[in-house]
Amino acid sequence: MDFTSARHNMVENQIRANRVTDPVVISAMTELPREVFVPEQLQGIAYVDEDIVLGQGRCLMEPVVLARLLQEAAVQSSDVVLDVGCGSGYSAAVLARMASTVVALEPDAGLAARANGIMAELGIDTVAVVEGPMKDGWSEQAPYDVIFFDGAVSEVPSAIRDQLAEGGRLVAVIAEGGMGKAVLITRHGGTYSRRTVFDAATSSLPGFVRRPTFEF
Repeated sequence: MDFTSARHNMVENQIRANRVTDPVVISAMTELPREVFVPEQLQGIAYVDEDIVLGQGRCLMEPVVLARLLQEAAVQSSDVVLDVGCGSGYSAAVLARMASTVVALEPDAGLAARANGIMAELGIDTVAVVEGPMKDGWSEQAPYDVIFFDGAVSEVPSAIRDQLAEGGRLVAVIAEGGMGKAVLITRHGGTYSRRTVFDAATSSLPGFVRRPTFEF
């Protein structure tokens, strides 16, 4: 398998072809070996345009959805980022090429250990992989300039939203009735604004259940 050619084709045919123009996003996804973040038996499909199963009910996000979310987040080189549900660490590694520091939150000990191992293998030392429940975020290092959800959620918990810094950006895919909408939430003057930025479908992160509402 020629992974270099497959990575080039992914960037040209999936990323650039779908309105991703941010040179930092493109550079990061051109350079990083996506194949090392998937199970060995699936490395041959590491660059397909769909989610890839990692195990433990988790998936590696489809490349174009990841790229478009990161472009909407407008990550800066000085930013501190929270990656919620980092899985094997691919999204965190991409973010490490874009930001100053990445806190990669992962509740599964096996996936967290794998992410740590890959970071060490690739010499990435600006990612801190931490273990804990995703729905709580990671307040120890808050506030964050950017918060990224590595999978679809039914809602963004206020506990995580409130970890945004002033001027911060949060990107996530909100799953509603089988459909998905990528949203951008920003914080200015202590208030939040939210807008839908594109349609998206990606595998759900476990543990993010919409609170029930009363019906009369």
